[in-house]
Formats: sequence, structure tokens, C-alpha cells
Amino acid sequence: MSEEMPFGLVLRGFRQKRLLTIEGLAEASGVSVRAISDMERLRSRVPRRRTVAALAEGLGLADADREALLAAAVSVRPEQSVAAAGTALPRSVGDFSGREAEMSRLKDAAGRAVAGAGVPVYVVSGPPGCGKTTLALKAAADLADAFPDGCFMVDLHGVESPVDSGEALLRLLKSLGVTEYQLAQLDASGRAGLLRSLLGDRRCLVVLDNARDEGQVRPLLPAGGRSLVLVTSRRPLSGLEDVDRLALSGLAQTEAVDLLRRILGAQRADAEAGAVAEVAELCGRLPLALRVAGNWLTVRSGWSVGHLAHRLADEERRLGALTAGDVRVEAAFELSYRQLTVQAARMLRLLSVVPSPDMTAAYGAALSRTAVFDAEDVMAELVEAGLLQATFTGRYQLHDLLRLFARARLREEGAAERDAAEERLRDWLLDTATTAGLRFRDGQRTPSSAGQGLGLSESAEQARNWLVSESAAWFAALRGAASRGEHVRVAETAEALEVLGGGWDGWRLWSEVYRLSSEAATALGDPGRQASHLSNYAWTLGYEGRYREAIDRADQALECARRAGDASQQAWALLMATSPHKQLGEFQAFMDKSRAAVELSEGAGDHKNWLVAMQSYRAALRDMGRVEESMALHAPLIALLDAPDSPLRQDIAAHVRARTICGLGRDYAALGRWHEAAEHFRSGLLHVQRVGIPYAESSILLDLAEVLVELGETEEARACLRRILSFGETAKSHDLAIAQTLLASLPGGR
Repeated sequence: MSEEMPFGLVLRGFRQKRLLTIEGLAEASGVSVRAISDMERLRSRVPRRRTVAALAEGLGLADADREALLAAAVSVRPEQSVAAAGTALPRSVGDFSGREAEMSRLKDAAGRAVAGAGVPVYVVSGPPGCGKTTLALKAAADLADAFPDGCFMVDLHGVESPVDSGEALLRLLKSLGVTEYQLAQLDASGRAGLLRSLLGDRRCLVVLDNARDEGQVRPLLPAGGRSLVLVTSRRPLSGLEDVDRLALSGLAQTEAVDLLRRILGAQRADAEAGAVAEVAELCGRLPLALRVAGNWLTVRSGWSVGHLAHRLADEERRLGALTAGDVRVEAAFELSYRQLTVQAARMLRLLSVVPSPDMTAAYGAALSRTAVFDAEDVMAELVEAGLLQATFTGRYQLHDLLRLFARARLREEGAAERDAAEERLRDWLLDTATTAGLRFRDGQRTPSSAGQGLGLSESAEQARNWLVSESAAWFAALRGAASRGEHVRVAETAEALEVLGGGWDGWRLWSEVYRLSSEAATALGDPGRQASHLSNYAWTLGYEGRYREAIDRADQALECARRAGDASQQAWALLMATSPHKQLGEFQAFMDKSRAAVELSEGAGDHKNWLVAMQSYRAALRDMGRVEESMALHAPLIALLDAPDSPLRQDIAAHVRARTICGLGRDYAALGRWHEAAEHFRSGLLHVQRVGIPYAESSILLDLAEVLVELGETEEARACLRRILSFGETAKSHDLAIAQTLLASLPGGR
């Protein structure tokens, strides 16, 4: 088999047989994701023996299979033959803006080429409209003095009506002074050799613009020497060897604004700076779209920038609005779209319904109802076509304007096709989110129908990572399900995610999750379920500082729990109101509800709620000046945690133990016994660090820092406060604010 099949296909077969993604094989072998992808798609030359050996090791191949892979590596992939065209360097754009880092790289390449010390070919690739040609022409204009033997350009028309490479070769040779007589004496191979010789002997800069594929440019490339060739293409031309590469995307926001400012003029742009920034964002910071928008405004000088921003804000009309004369952004996308296979074109249309800014191959698999490996292959074609961007993390990004283009093509398929695609994605996202939540909560293994290709069955941490990384997508799916009245699905998803909220409560959308789920529970008419979701909603509102709303929702939850006759839910609803009461200075309500929660939990035999309620009750006693009573409650808490039949999961028990120990530390601090307080805070900190909950760690660090300041140990206090700030959004905003203030107040400041 290995002697008949190309190496890349043999490699792919072994990879898929072992159920590895390209990213998985890359991690196991040490060979890059891009290199493996290029091999499998027959876009690169056969690798060296040591690379093949590394791949075999990563695949875990037995001797026979290893030999088959090595044998396949001796066959050389035949070169492609395709097309090319033109010469003479057009003028560069006068209002060129941005791309400083990219220009610097090209200037460095020119310097190395002139010195005969660098790779003489640079491939500049990127999606339609990203400014590849503009960058190459600007570089050629700036670098012309370094290439005294001439600067030349060949437009290969690669996207549409590609010119034969032989014709482009003739044009270049004529531009270099080769006579018709000399050309007549040479065949195609001889002419290619002559071009390599001339570019090797002279100092020329050649721009090969708009290349279709590798076969089109190979005969036009030098083997060495002191010339520089810049190749632009929508494709990365990953099959070309011994070239440098520069991948372009949209401009940075500041660069995009600067380009519009240059086109419009400083006075007009600065008068509507906010609208200019909005137009830049709505254009996706894509140079072609920015130039069209700028030209549109210069022609319609009586129109405000804000008016254009208003027109572009309509997603269904945005691409149509980005038209100036014979230049249409949509037309640039259409050229590449028409070159796609049927499967890739359909995949692009389907990916337009993904609600998040980036995605994995699993999204494509869910949308197309194919295996992840197959979806990965089709998405790789979109990457090659410049219509999808692949990141080194294994994720894919679809530019905003390309998303609108693809969505319009999907709309042409009819509402049924679009609705079906959205339903497939929504079902997959919510099924996987629910599965991951259950896996994170109690170790349930992932059913085969969910989490395909995600590794969710491996560990709770992987399940948590998926939920965090895909939060924008599954939240959008949850909101979509809520708008469609899918109450059971919304409630079940939120219930599966409940434990995650405790370890990731810095996420700003938890309150919206539980608002939707509490409304769903209300619609289902189940008071017990309604109480649970309203309590969770109250918790998130309290975390956001919306204390009065939190108390109102907690009171509603308490009433629902009473109707359901559920004492544990009543206790939990009471607890969700205690902290907001404390924050509002309502200490008697804080005390009363904490004590009631203790009594209800104890009566129901609910040890988990009892532990939490006791923590709250101790804090209430302390705040009311009854510190000795609070200290007296420490022993029964520790006794339950140390009991052989303790009902708590290990990580939860560790968290509760940390809070209990720190509660005693606060008691000592309230009595001014600073050394004992610091000792207990350090002990509690060790317990919570083992669990790995940043928001809990930040609270303990703040307590410890305040005690250390009292002890005069400012350097250790400073270290604690800096640690809190390093958590960023994963720490409580309240803790961050106090830490910043306290740090600034220390001698020597930060």
C-alpha cells in the first residue's frame, strides 16, 4: 500500500486509524501542525527521514507500520502545472497606512537577499481584500534603490483566468533584456533555468502578484543569488519549499482608523472620531473595505461619517453598501468562493451560523454531520483558499465580512436550510455543555453522542476548559433555546453547569444564564425547580453588586421552596440573601436569615447546607460583636469535616475547611490577636490553593494582607496584594478594588 499511495495519504490513514487530530499528532511527535497539514494535503515535499521517524514515534507505530510509513516517504509528489501573466511596476498607494511590522520584515528580507545571506522568496498570503498587493507594491517602491537591476511585476490573475506560467516567464525574461532570438533557442526548462541564472547574477526585485498555486510560480523562482521575489496569493502556497512567509489579516484598529483618516482628511475625520472608529470596526478592519468606505465618503462629501456607520450597521445590507464604482468587497469574496469544491462551499455557508468569533473543527463536524477528521479536511481547504484563518492553537477564525458573505449565500439556500443548520449547532452545543457540566460535577463519562473529538471523557479539567473556551457559543445557544421556548433544555443545561459557577464566578454572564433558567423553571410550573434557579440567580446578582435585586430574587426562591415543601431549598434561598443584607448594612436581617438557614439545614439533615449556613452565622455573630460565640462554633464545623463518613466531595470539603479556618482567623483579627489571625489565614490559604479557586484565594489573601499590615510586615503584605491583582477578572472585583487601594497606601506604593 505504501509504495502505491503518496506519503501524505499514508500518514493521514495511520493518524485517523489512531483517532488522533492533527493537533494531537503534532503534540505527540513534535512536528508542527502546519507541517503535518501540508504533508497530508500533498502541499509539501516529502519530509526528511528524521521527521518521518518522529511522526512514526508520535503515532506509536509497530515495526511493520513504521517501515510502511518510511517506504512511502521515498516517493516524490509530482509537481503541479498551472498558470501566470504581466510586467512593469504600477504605482504604489500614496496613502498607505499601517503594516509597520510587516514592512520591517520585508525590508529585513531585502537586506539579507542583497547580501546573498537569505531566502530570496517571500510569500505574502491572506484573505481577499487584506492588502497583499498594496503591501508588495509599497515594499517594492521603498526598496527599489536596493535593487539597481530593476523592479518588475507579473500579475498572475490566479483567482480568475490564470495566465500560463510559460507566458509569465517570457515576459520576465524580455523585461530582463533577453532577445526574441535567444528565447527561440530555449525550451520551457531552458527558459526557467535562464531566469534563475539572471536573477542569481543580478539584483532585481520581482513581484509575482495574485498567484493561484505552487505550480504556477515554481518556474519563476530563483534558486539563490541577490534578487528578491515577493509572491502574493490568497493561498499560503504551503507546498513551496525554502521560502519565507507572511500571513496578513485585517489591520489593527488604530491602523484602520489612520487609513480612513488619510483618505478623508484629518479635519473631517477628527470631527467625527467616534463614527470613524465605528466604520473601521464595521469594515472588519479589512483594507479593501476601508478604502471603499473612505472613497464612498469622499464622493458623497455632503454625507456624514455617522450616516455611513448607520448604513453599515445593518448586517444584511453591509456588503452591498461597501461598493465604490467598480470596486465591490463582495465581488472579491465571490471570486474565491467560486473556486471551492462543493463540500468546502457548503462548509463556509454553514460556519456562518457559528455565534462565536472563533471555532474548532468540531463545530464544522456538528454543522455538516460528518466526523471531526472529515470536517477538519474540508476546513483546511477553506484555509488554503484564504477564506478561513487557522491559528496555532488549532482554532479557526472567520472574518466578520466573510461571515456576512457566507450567511447571504446560506440565505439563498432557503430558510429551512438555515434553520436546520442553526438547530444542529444549537443542539450540539447544549448537549455538549450539559455533558461537560455533568462530567465536571461528578465524574460521569461523556456519552458517545456528545463531545465528539473533544476528549471530554478524559478528565473533569478538560470538561471545564471546554466550557470556558466555548462559553460565547454555548451561551448564545442557550439564549436561542430560551427564545424558542425550549424550557426543559434551558433548565437542564443550567443545572448541569451549577457547580462550574462556583469555580468560575468571575464570568459576567452567569446572571443572564440563571435569569433565563429561572424564567424557564417558572414556565414549567415546578416550584422546587424554580426555587433552585431563583437562588442561583440571586447569588449571581449579589456577586455583581446588585444587592437589592438579589434579596428580592432570594425571597421569591424562599416562597417557591416553601410551596414545594423543600427545607434544603428554603435554607439555600435564605443563604443567598445573607451576603447582600450584610453589604447593605442590614446586619439584623443577616443574622436572622443565617440562623434560620442553620436550623432548616439541621432539621433536614443537609450537612452541606449546614456547613455553609454555619459559616454565614459565624460571620453575622462576629459583625454583631459576639466574637466569642463565633469562635465557639469552630469546633463542631471541623468535627463534621473530619468525620469518616463526611458527605462532602474532597474538593468541596477542602474549600469549606479553608473557609472555616479563615473564619477563625477573622475572629482572632476582630479581637486584635494579629499573629494568631495571620497563622490561620496562611493555613486556610494552603487548603484553598490545593483546590485551585482563584476567587476564594483572593479573599483569603486580602484578609492576610490586612493582618500583615497591622503586624508591620509590609513586604509580605505587598506580595499578597500583587498576587490578588495578578488574578485579574478571576478575582472578585470588590477584592481587586480594595487590594489596589491598600497597595497604593503602603510605604513605597506599589
